[in-house]
Amino acid sequence: MSKFKTITVSELKPMLQQSTPMVLDCRDVKDYRAGHIEDALHLHEGLRESLLMKGDKARPMVIYCYHGHASEHVAEMFSDFGFTDVYSLKDGYAAWQ
Repeated sequence: MSKFKTITVSELKPMLQQSTPMVLDCRDVKDYRAGHIEDALHLHEGLRESLLMKGDKARPMVIYCYHGHASEHVAEMFSDFGFTDVYSLKDGYAAWQ
């Protein structure tokens, strides 16, 4: 059983208005620059390593990719490192647009 949760776009939108989750885009940098969820950070290797070692493990974290598959693997990795409130965006950035 996975330790992360799946979140839909309709669930994420109110969450972004009510709290400040860390939103991480794990697509390649070219696609991130072409468009991303407002305030999302591009999850490059350096940021990933920094967050895994020093990040706030209790802060809600939403991870997305193109269609929701790669983000599940990244969300599981963060969960394995002790992050307790991790979400993968169902159907990814394609659903957000």
